[in-house]
Amino acid sequence: MGRLLRKKDPGKKAKKVQSAAEVGRQLNLPAAQGQTQPVVKKTYTPVSKAPAPKEKNFIDKGIQFLREVKVELKKVTWPSRKQTMGSTVVVLVIVSIISLFLGVVDAGLSGLIRAVLQ
Repeated sequence: MGRLLRKKDPGKKAKKVQSAAEVGRQLNLPAAQGQTQPVVKKTYTPVSKAPAPKEKNFIDKGIQFLREVKVELKKVTWPSRKQTMGSTVVVLVIVSIISLFLGVVDAGLSGLIRAVLQ
């Protein structure tokens, strides 16, 4: 198999090698030959926050939660009365069938256990 040759990308530029003096100028550092640049002092004033009382913070969180609940409830697509009644009837029928089945199985197993024990 032949070797794959990579072509040089004409869009790429060669990296420029910078001298220490150029880097110093870019970083606003004074030059090594005695030239000094004016020093600008930056002042920092810390911003302090007043501690909020825990009770108010707890209450604010509760109020914010209730607001978010209200927004989410507006997004809900509620079923109609007919759909709700139909679903309720289906649930009641399935629960009745399962309870009847479990009752029959329980009665059968308890009768079997009594027969074995006697």
